[in-house]
Amino acid sequence: MSELSSSVDKIYDRVRQMAINFEFMPGERINESKLSKTLGASRTPLREALNRLVAEGFLDFENGRGFFCRALSPDKILSLYEARVAIESEALRLAVERAADQDILGLETFVEECEPAYLSSRSARELVDLDEEFHMRVAALSGNPELIRILTNINARLRYVRCIDMEDRREGVPADHLRILQMLKSRDEEGAVKALRKHIVKRSEEATAAVKTAYSQLYVPAF
Repeated sequence: MSELSSSVDKIYDRVRQMAINFEFMPGERINESKLSKTLGASRTPLREALNRLVAEGFLDFENGRGFFCRALSPDKILSLYEARVAIESEALRLAVERAADQDILGLETFVEECEPAYLSSRSARELVDLDEEFHMRVAALSGNPELIRILTNINARLRYVRCIDMEDRREGVPADHLRILQMLKSRDEEGAVKALRKHIVKRSEEATAAVKTAYSQLYVPAF
């Protein structure tokens, strides 16, 4: 790997994390000069990293105006949830068909080990990590790396809002995971997908409420 490629990757990783956490405010124009100084990076690798993040949906770009933090709106959040449902449903269908019994047993062990953490953890971020890990493990059982790649992107773009949503759902998540697992073990494709959709599907009013909470957290003055 060339020195430039390595530099771009490091900048990309840092700015991607900033975008995931909304360290840039929604719709905010990104000051490339200021960001370059903050990261100790030159403009060329920074610009390349920013372009990659635009292509992946983490940032927006407007000709003649520059780079912007992505918007945080109910419509966008709802679209991401709809995409997540579609990707995970297909991955689960393939998992029902392709997963080895021993791999499903490995997933069952993971679910059993994680259940206490949903009640004891005080961090919504930790809970989202656990939930994402379950869903990524299910997706991995599909044997389709492209579905995993797309799901990874969607998860990252939903992460901030999901941390808000998880606070109200922590007690129901383990039961949902267990239900999905049981359907997978019995190779019940229809039942598995139905359980998955019930677990993930977000209604418009829920997305709106989550976005309002997100804005209230982002714009609360620091004391």
